[in-house]
Amino acid sequence: MTTSDSGAHGSSAPGGREAQLKHTGLRPGWTTGACATAAATAAYTALLTGEFPDPVTVTLPKGRTPSFALAVESLTPGPEREAMAGVVKDAGDDPDVTHGVLVRVRVRALPPGSGVVFRAGPGVGTVTRPGLPLAVGEPAINPVPREMMREHLSRVAAGHGITADAELTVSVDDGEEIARSTWNPRLGILGGLSVLGTTGVVVPYSCSAWIDSIRRGVDVARAAGRTHVAGCTGSTSERTVTAEYGLPEDALLDMGDFAGAVLKYVRRHPVPRLTVCGGFAKLSKLAAGHLDLHSARSQVDKGFLAALAREGGADEELAAAVANANTGLAALQSCAAAGVPLGDLVAAAARDQAIGVLRGAPVTVDVICVDRAGTIVGRSAPR
Repeated sequence: MTTSDSGAHGSSAPGGREAQLKHTGLRPGWTTGACATAAATAAYTALLTGEFPDPVTVTLPKGRTPSFALAVESLTPGPEREAMAGVVKDAGDDPDVTHGVLVRVRVRALPPGSGVVFRAGPGVGTVTRPGLPLAVGEPAINPVPREMMREHLSRVAAGHGITADAELTVSVDDGEEIARSTWNPRLGILGGLSVLGTTGVVVPYSCSAWIDSIRRGVDVARAAGRTHVAGCTGSTSERTVTAEYGLPEDALLDMGDFAGAVLKYVRRHPVPRLTVCGGFAKLSKLAAGHLDLHSARSQVDKGFLAALAREGGADEELAAAVANANTGLAALQSCAAAGVPLGDLVAAAARDQAIGVLRGAPVTVDVICVDRAGTIVGRSAPR
């Protein structure tokens, strides 16, 4: 694979997420969703033209344009004409269990008006329980990778004066075996891995480098005279908090899983206002007292969520449903249907935990919880 990047990495400001990424000194990689998009684009192009583009260039949500070399390709002629292309995933310097896997996409033309249909091939899981952003029975190909593939196929189709009507079967070599070392089985994703990614980029993970980059981000914000900074768990929460408060790039701290690192450094180097924004499930861990939000070191405590739900007016039947929910999202949805503001309760509890870590530092804190789409599902008052 080559990494011919367009350079559209955001502004040239000295702070913010991009400065933090550069400061780690680690090489980023590409998500399974980006690899599947490249493979699907190459296979669909070959289906229409008889030739595979190699390398194949894709456009990621934030404007990067990496190019991927094809590891395998095949074109089946005749009435059952179909094409397959595969890309080896490069996760950069991240210790990703899927680094080096071969992601294949087989494309078959469908009648006009069918749209793009997704199937799970060998090594890609199927959703068997509610509470995930996909319906039960759907292949575990998350919404953003699906949209990326639809968009790229539509561009290819438009160049030939047609609409994109195709069946995409995504598979991952050895994916079923690899998935046993992930959380998929517990989440009810059976038969293989999930095809993931919201930006297409794998952010390399290094505790010491990442925490150092958080500190640098706070220093840059203070030097620029910022009075309000936001610690965000990822790009989705970053977009939400930017829309809410209009913060400049150098006021955004890419917190990732390291909530404690942000709070402890801001305690020693105060900023008047701190907003913590992240996914509901991750921030429920902070609400329960965890300062490291990584799934390998802390997990969503459904019993804690059930107790919060009771405080918000849930009866015992609903509290039991929350305690036994498959995911935090499922618990949130159950409470929302019953009019219990679990998102707000989690945000308030997370804010109070943050205040405790700040130990009286002159910092006003508020917390915003979002879902996978960036919709606000809970927030606390500043305190």
